[in-house]
Amino acid sequence: MACYYLEKEFKTKAVSPADEDDCITTRRNSEENATHTNGMGQPSQDHQSEGVPAKTAATDNNQSQSATTMDNQAQQQPTESLSNTKLCGYLLKQGGPLKSWKWRWFTYEEKKSQLFYYRTAQDVTSLGRIELCSATFGYPLHGEQGTFHIQTPERTFVLKADNQEAMMYWLQQLQLKRLQHREQLTGESTRHCTDHQRPEGQGELPTRPDDFLPTVKTPPGLLGEEAANLPAPQQRAPLSNFSLKHPLIEIQNSVHSLFYKRSSQELSRSVFHLEAPPPWTPLNPSKTPYQTAQDRLDPRTPVDPPTPTAPLLLVDPAGERSPGEGRSFPCPSPRIRRKTRASSATMPAALREAASDKTTRLQQEKHMLAEEVKAQKELVWLLHKALEAAQLEKRTCTEFLAAECEQERLELLRHRERQAADLQGRLEELKAEAEGLRASLAQRDAHVAELQENITLMMAKNHSKQEVILKLSEQVAACMADPRRTMSTTNGLEALTFHQLQEDTENLKVGLWLDDIEAYKIQNKFLNSEIYQLTKLWRNSSEQEKSLMVKCAYLEARNCQIESRYLGVLRKLQESNALEPGQREAVRNLIEDALKGDLNDVLELNPVREHDEYGFKIIPDYEVEDMKLLAKIQALEIRSHNLLRQEAGVRPLLDRWAQYLGGRPADDLCPSPELKFLLRCGVPREYRPRVWRWVVRARTRSLRERHPDRYEQLCQKSLTSPHQASRQIQLDLHRTLTTNQRFSSPSSPTLQQLQRILLAFSWQNPTIGYCQGLNRLAAIALLVLESEEDAFWCLVAVVETIMPQDYYTKTLIASQVDQRVLKDFMAEKMPRLTAHFEEHSVDVSLITFSWFLVVFVESLPSDILLRVWDAFLYEGTKVIFRYALALFKYKEEDILNIHDNVEIYQYLRFFTKTISDGRKLTNIAFSDMNPFPMKLLKNRRALHLERLQGELRELEVQQREFVTESAERKDKDLDTILVSEDDEDL
Repeated sequence: MACYYLEKEFKTKAVSPADEDDCITTRRNSEENATHTNGMGQPSQDHQSEGVPAKTAATDNNQSQSATTMDNQAQQQPTESLSNTKLCGYLLKQGGPLKSWKWRWFTYEEKKSQLFYYRTAQDVTSLGRIELCSATFGYPLHGEQGTFHIQTPERTFVLKADNQEAMMYWLQQLQLKRLQHREQLTGESTRHCTDHQRPEGQGELPTRPDDFLPTVKTPPGLLGEEAANLPAPQQRAPLSNFSLKHPLIEIQNSVHSLFYKRSSQELSRSVFHLEAPPPWTPLNPSKTPYQTAQDRLDPRTPVDPPTPTAPLLLVDPAGERSPGEGRSFPCPSPRIRRKTRASSATMPAALREAASDKTTRLQQEKHMLAEEVKAQKELVWLLHKALEAAQLEKRTCTEFLAAECEQERLELLRHRERQAADLQGRLEELKAEAEGLRASLAQRDAHVAELQENITLMMAKNHSKQEVILKLSEQVAACMADPRRTMSTTNGLEALTFHQLQEDTENLKVGLWLDDIEAYKIQNKFLNSEIYQLTKLWRNSSEQEKSLMVKCAYLEARNCQIESRYLGVLRKLQESNALEPGQREAVRNLIEDALKGDLNDVLELNPVREHDEYGFKIIPDYEVEDMKLLAKIQALEIRSHNLLRQEAGVRPLLDRWAQYLGGRPADDLCPSPELKFLLRCGVPREYRPRVWRWVVRARTRSLRERHPDRYEQLCQKSLTSPHQASRQIQLDLHRTLTTNQRFSSPSSPTLQQLQRILLAFSWQNPTIGYCQGLNRLAAIALLVLESEEDAFWCLVAVVETIMPQDYYTKTLIASQVDQRVLKDFMAEKMPRLTAHFEEHSVDVSLITFSWFLVVFVESLPSDILLRVWDAFLYEGTKVIFRYALALFKYKEEDILNIHDNVEIYQYLRFFTKTISDGRKLTNIAFSDMNPFPMKLLKNRRALHLERLQGELRELEVQQREFVTESAERKDKDLDTILVSEDDEDL
C-alpha cells in the first residue's frame, strides 16, 4: 500500500509544467530538425545556407537537455558522428588597423575546404572564412612563438597558436585537409585517366614522404571539440573581442545568444525535474527480478547512494535566473537592468548601501534555497530508487507465486542461485581488474612524480646556468670596458680567467648557432612538405587538364568532321539534277543557314585563327560565289585535322627533333638517313631556322668563303648603281604573298627587306637578273630565316645550286623540260588520270608550271608548303616531282568524276588548297610514288632537253623563213600599190 501511494506521489510530481515545456521543446526540435544545425546541436541561421557552415560548439544549456529529447532527435534527425580529429579550436588572429591580436574560434568545413572563424564557440554567424583550396602555409623563423601564415590569392592571414606544438599541429592538419579535399575533387576515374596519360619514364611522387616532419598528436588546450565547452580566452583589451568590420554579425550573435539562453530547457524545468531513468537491464538475463532485488536489499552488500546524473546549475554568474526562481522571480530584461543601473548612479550613498545589503541578503537566501532544492532532489532520487526496487521485488514475487507446482519454484530458485554465482564470479573478476588498474595508476603516478622531479631539476639547472651566464656576461663586459684593471689585480689568474670567459662566450655563441641551425632544419622540413604537396597538387591538376584538353580536342574534331560531311552531302545534293524544285529550295536554304554560321561563334578549346605563325592565312578565300560552300567544308577539315594532329603527330615529332639536335652545335649537322627521314616528316617551327641555315650554308659554303661580305657589297652596289630590273622588282613587290600579314601593308618593313634581297641577287647573277617568281622564293626564305643575309643566300642556293641551269632565264627552257618529264611520270604512275586528261584535252602543264617555278608557293597550305620546302632544300628538285604526282594521286578519284573540260581546269586551279592532311600527302609522295631514282630523272631531263632544243632550233628556222617571206610579201605589195597609182594617174 505504501508502495502504491509512493508511486502515485512520484508520478504526480514527475509530471510538472516543466515537463510539459520539455515535451513542447522536443516537438519543436522534431519539427525543426530539417534546419541545419552545427556539430553540437546549436541551430544555425538562414544565411548559413549561402556557404557558411554550421560551427562545432557546445553550451551548458545543451548539456542539460533530457535523455528523452536527445533520443527523439537521434531518431528523427540522422547526424554524422564527429570524430575526435575534427579540426577546430581557438587561435589568435591578427587584424584591424592596429594589427592587434584577437581570440577567434576556428573550425574547418570539409565540403568546400574552408576555415571559418567566429568570435566565440557559441556564435552562429561567422566573421569570415579562409579558402584553403589554393592556399599555402608557412611560418616565420624569428617571429613570435606559435605564429604562422595562411596565404591565399586574395590576402595573407596571420594566426598564432598557444605554443609551437599547437602551431605544427594546425599546419599539418591544414595540409592534410587540403590534400584530402583535392583528392576528393579529382576522383578515382580522373586519377586513372591521368595515370594513363602519364608519359613513360616519369614516375609518380610517393604518396607520403618519409623524410619530412613526424605527425604531431593533438595537443591539449584550446583545440578540439572539448575546447568548445571551455570558456573563451580572455582578451587583452576589454573591447578587443568586438569586431568593427562586422557590427551586424556581432549584434546578430548577441541577440541569438540571449534568445537561446531564454528558450533553454534549463529555465523551463521544475525544481523536482529528474532525468528519465534508464531502462532496467539485469546483469544476467537468466536471473529473476526477485534475486536481483534480494541482492540489492542484502545488508552484506552495501549500496552506494546514487548521485544525480546532471545536477542543475542554480547560480549563474551571467545573471540568469535559477530553476527554482523560474516562475516567481523572473529575471529583468536588459532594458530594465540598464534603467536600474542608470538610476543607481544618481542614488544617495545610504540608499545604495541599503540596496547592496538587500542584494547580499537576497543572495544568501538564494544560496539557502538552492541548497534546500538540492537536498529535495536527492530525497526524490532516493525515493525513486526505492520505488524501483519495490517494483522489481513485486514483479519477482508475482513470478514466484505464479508457478504451478513446487518443482517449478525450486527450479526457479536454483536458476536464480546460479545467476547469483555467476554474478559473484564476475564481481571477483572486476575486482581483480580494478586492482590491476589501481596498480597501473600507481605506477603511472610514480612515473609522473619522477618526471616532475626531473623537470624541477632541469629548471633548477637551467636557472643556475642562466645565473652563471649573467655573471660571465657582466665579467666580460667589465673586462672589455677596463682591461688594464683586470691585468693589474692582485690575483694572478685574471688573464687566464679572461681567456676562459672568451671561450665560454664562443661556446655560448656556438650553442645559439646550433639552436638556430636546428630551427632552420625544422622549418626546412616543413617547407619541403609544403612544396611536395603543392607539386603533387599541381601535377595532378596539369595532368587532369591535359587529359581534358585531349578529350575536348578529339570531340571538337569529330564535330568538325560530322559537319564537314553534312556540308558535303548538301553540296552533292545541290549539284544533283534529280531533285524537284521544292527540294532544291530546301537544300538551298540549308546551305544558306550553314554558311551563316561561323566557326568562331562556338566556344572552342582552341579558337580558330585566321593566320598561322608565319602570317599565312589558314582558311583561303574564294572569289567565286559558288565556292563558298567548298571553303566552309575546307575550313572544317583543316580545323579537324589540326586538332587531331596536335597530340598524334606534333608532340612525338618535336621530341624526336629535340633528341636529335640535343647537344649538337648549330653547324655540326651532317647528312644521314636519320636526318633525311626527319626532314621528310617536317621540321618543327622551333628548329626550322636552324636546320635551314645549315642546309643553305652547306650548299653555298665555297661561294661564301670566297666572298664573306658579299651581301653587304651587293646592297651598296644596288644603292649606287640602279639595276635595269629594279622597276620590275618594284612592281612585283606588292604582288608578293598578298594574303600574308607581313606583306599586306605597303609600308611593311618586310617588303623593304625583300626589295634589298632581290636587288642584291640581280647584281649577284647578271645572267638571270630578275625573273617573276624569285620574289616568292625570297619571301618564303625571309619569313622562316628572319634575316636578310640568310634569305639572300637561301635564294642563291635555290636558283644556282638546287635548280637546273637555265631554269629562270628568259627562255625558261629547263622549266619546260621538267613539265615534259612530269607528264612521262604521270603516264607511268597514274595511267587512268593521264588518259582522262587526254580524253578531255587538258594540258596539266598550264597548272603545274607555276608549281615548279616557285616550288608550290601560294599553291599549298602553309604547313604543307613548309614541309615540302624542308625536304626540297635537302634533297633537291626530285621532291617537287614527288609532291606534284602525290597531289594528283590524292585527288585522283575526284578528278576522274569530272567530265567537263572547263570544270576540270576550274577544279585544278584551286584543288591543292583544299588538301588538309599533310601526313597522308607525304606518305603518298615518299611511299606510293616509289621507285623514283635520281638517275632516271636526270636521263629523262637530258632526253627532253635535247628534244626541246631541237624543236627550238626548228622553230627559229621557221621564224627566220617567216620573217623573210613577210619582207618579200611586203615589197611585192608595195610594187603593186605603186603600179595601180600610176594607172590611176594615166
